[in-house]
Amino acid sequence: QVQLVESGGGLVQPGGSLRLSCVASGSIFSIGAMGWYRQAPGKQRELVAAITSGGNTDYGDSVKGRFTISRDNAKNTVNLQMKNLKPEDTAVYYCHAVIGRLSIDVVEELDYWGQGTQVTVSS
Repeated sequence: QVQLVESGGGLVQPGGSLRLSCVASGSIFSIGAMGWYRQAPGKQRELVAAITSGGNTDYGDSVKGRFTISRDNAKNTVNLQMKNLKPEDTAVYYCHAVIGRLSIDVVEELDYWGQGTQVTVSS
């Protein structure tokens, strides 16, 4: 079993900051890319930010310059520092990870998702 558990969501005023964290636990052999996606009501889930195991990052156009993704490979965690938040950032934020699990002598890589954490930006 593998679990991704997010924390850090909440209500913040426009211009404010929040930090999301996600911890992966369970039967993990390796972790590849980790990232954050979000889904607002009536919209498709979209990439917010992603980071490889080597530290290469990718950001959605709407968050570039405002959000920063980081990870701690020793702790199986990924974080998202969000600054200058806008009402349009309101959404459920989901943690994602590509996790390798050892099955006999083969490593099987699968996509895992967290349960989601609500971020609301409103005055």
